[in-house]
Amino acid sequence: MSKVILVTGAGRGLGTDIARQALAAGHQVIATGRRPEEVEKTLGGPQDNLLVTKLDVTSLDDAQAAAQAAVDRFGRIDVLINNAGNFFAGYFEEITPDQMRQQIETNLFGPMNVTRAVLPILRKQRAGHIITLSSSAGLIGQEFCVAYAASKFGVEGWMESLRYDVEPYNIHTTVVEPGFFRTELLVDGSTIWPEPTIDDYAERTTATIAAWKSMNGQQTGDPAKLARALLTIADQDKPLQRFVAGADAIEGVTAKANELLAQAQASRELGGNLGYDDTNA
Repeated sequence: MSKVILVTGAGRGLGTDIARQALAAGHQVIATGRRPEEVEKTLGGPQDNLLVTKLDVTSLDDAQAAAQAAVDRFGRIDVLINNAGNFFAGYFEEITPDQMRQQIETNLFGPMNVTRAVLPILRKQRAGHIITLSSSAGLIGQEFCVAYAASKFGVEGWMESLRYDVEPYNIHTTVVEPGFFRTELLVDGSTIWPEPTIDDYAERTTATIAAWKSMNGQQTGDPAKLARALLTIADQDKPLQRFVAGADAIEGVTAKANELLAQAQASRELGGNLGYDDTNA
């Protein structure tokens, strides 16, 4: 069944794969990005089922304009795929407060802005699906990822709770936790690498940057397959609420779940008996 799908960050990487495959499958696509002329060129030029529009996800005005343009062109929006994001790498002390805010502004408040613009349309329709790209780093803290993980942990809490807000209006939510895929997240345009500023971190920073850069293009996950999987989920009557994507992510999330369970059990004696006791009042 053909759907109207709005994709953020469609100018490169996974967003391009999603838009291309959605068009090939017969869907109507709103492909957005900060440089729409580049998005359109990347997707092969003008097409009847394609609307390309400017969208910087940190701008609520852009988000509202894109949502309105989608309705003006196609009459509705069925699926929102919040894909746009970036990566501020580095150790916490070497990430400035401004950089931390920028990371959260893009990766958390960005999809919030777009969702805020689209939700009134979905509620009016009494139907829709919001898919937001998180990361395995949204469930598992990792070295050198403190800003990115903070933003993605925020995405997890927001999306998990948003589900309860919108379920009464037949709006589905899916949060996606990919592992390592050959997207363009690790290229210089998407990743902001830190400058070594603290001697204690300098050697580790230099070595970690080299290791991460060498990983680019060698990740095990195929973004084209991930795009197909997301479109499959978008077509489900009862879509997954959480999609852990990639064998590495599944292994890591399973280990984290077991660790959480073990920590909860270990906390039982000390933490399970903290209720108010009237006898000690």
